[in-house]
Amino acid sequence: MEKEVYLDNSATTKCFPEAAELMNRIYLTDYGNPSSMHHKGVVAENYIRGAKQTFADILKCSPRNIYFTSCGTESDNLALIGAARANHRAGKHLITTKIEHPAILETMKFLQSEGYEVTYLDVDENGRVDPAAVYDAVRDDTILVSVMHTNNEIGALEPVAQIGEAVKRKNPGTLFHVDAVQGFGKALIHPKKMHIDLLSASGHKIHSPKGVGLLYIGDGVKIQNIIYGGGQQNGMRSGTENVAGIAAMALSAKKLYDQLDEDRERLYSLKQFFIEKVTKLDGVHVNGLQGTDSAPHVISLSFEGVRAEVLLHALEEKGIYVSAGSACASNHPHISDTLLAIHTKEELLDSTLRFSTSVLTTKEELQYTSDALQELIPFLRKYTRQ
Repeated sequence: MEKEVYLDNSATTKCFPEAAELMNRIYLTDYGNPSSMHHKGVVAENYIRGAKQTFADILKCSPRNIYFTSCGTESDNLALIGAARANHRAGKHLITTKIEHPAILETMKFLQSEGYEVTYLDVDENGRVDPAAVYDAVRDDTILVSVMHTNNEIGALEPVAQIGEAVKRKNPGTLFHVDAVQGFGKALIHPKKMHIDLLSASGHKIHSPKGVGLLYIGDGVKIQNIIYGGGQQNGMRSGTENVAGIAAMALSAKKLYDQLDEDRERLYSLKQFFIEKVTKLDGVHVNGLQGTDSAPHVISLSFEGVRAEVLLHALEEKGIYVSAGSACASNHPHISDTLLAIHTKEELLDSTLRFSTSVLTTKEELQYTSDALQELIPFLRKYTRQ
């Protein structure tokens, strides 16, 4: 293996060294239980208080709106199941899209099994939801709409502010949930301004550890807890808090938002550079929009005549790590719902890879990857034809 180039940041990110060092200090020195009344417990609780304030500053909300979970998936489950159960007397109709993460789509299937009705909205050829379609779908008995901020496979940016406005204009009582796992840390998101009642985020997508996430719950939002136990976090999410993970996630989030504009500009520049290089090859197609109309860190490419899995492992042999789709669906191979929803040509469905960058990605790494693709694609196509 010549070198290592990690381009699977939508699956998980490398921890910032500062975040890892903070976790180590908490594990070895400030290891108290935040529910304990002694000094060690107070120190641990202060880490959580500080983290809540950090996220409140980023989201322009109150610390009381911030709840910590084990991951984005748990946050999505708590938002959807908790809101559905707490508001079922107002109706049992839910709305989402056909391109959501499995954490949303599988939870919606579960709620359907409990008697809820779910409307799955189409998207356009770039993976975007039309706010007018959301408006039309909302009914008197619609209790929740869930739309992702950033699509994890093709980087589509959903018009969440316009969707939130449309939802509230049609039915002020309908809750609006945004899965911001891919968007948090890469975009400014202000829930109150954007009519968002519930918002999910995850630590390991923003250079902090796996095993920690958050859920923003707006003031006055009715939501029922789904985990029972010691009553931590005002009874909304029982279980001893992951103090090290929470503190590290807050540190990473503050670092990203302190330099957000600079990082976004650089990531968009890297994305354009890579796309321009790779699309010089025949039969390479970009899925979704490009430029600032798309996420700065997600690049979905289809390669005619080459199976995604074969190319993925050929790149891996050169030390380049990419993805064939959502990592959360990788253990259950299937055709991508997102690619189907944007009407990708049938022959390209099994020829698509996702290259996802981060603030740690360099231009040299993308040049190396482009050179590798220019070498591999003609060879693999020739091999496939034989």
